[in-house]
Amino acid sequence: MHSFIKPFLQITLITAALAAWIPAQAKTETCPALLDHEFGKLNSTDKMNLCEQFKGKVLLFVNTASQCGFTPQYKGLETLYQTYKDQGFAVIGFPSNDFFQDRGSEENTAKICYLDYGVTFPMVNRSAVRGSDANPVFHQLAEDSGVTPKWNFYKYLVDREGKVVTVFASTTKPDDSQLTHSIEQLLKKTN
Repeated sequence: MHSFIKPFLQITLITAALAAWIPAQAKTETCPALLDHEFGKLNSTDKMNLCEQFKGKVLLFVNTASQCGFTPQYKGLETLYQTYKDQGFAVIGFPSNDFFQDRGSEENTAKICYLDYGVTFPMVNRSAVRGSDANPVFHQLAEDSGVTPKWNFYKYLVDREGKVVTVFASTTKPDDSQLTHSIEQLLKKTN
């Protein structure tokens, strides 16, 4: 009987180890690390799970500010979002006061986004986008691309697998042909 117990225990331990490993691997395979986060929505108690909402989409992550010379880009970002959203594309705005251009309350930031510029693309709550306090998404974007935002409205284009493809500086307008061409090329690719 002793000869049965030892192999049985080994099989049990291996099975337990596999059971713990498989869900972790499945989660990693189904959700890119970049999207494995949850954020509060701008000026709201509602939450947004990036993986559930955006997995498999082409994404444009943008660090925004409501009192910046580039703030009018909200209008162009909204147009971009409306143009491509039905093809599997989303813009995600990350308001930040890292450059002292988004002062005041989140309520004020939300007013400028939603009422003044008619933004309907997802906006998360205000957070840092650079340095040691950078939110986990912008930390990962900077690590993957080697580019930290130098100012507001940096644009990180990410493919359907959650990999950074290219980064556009603040001066690149949302209707820039290089940006729209890059989006269209990524949208043509399937998972």
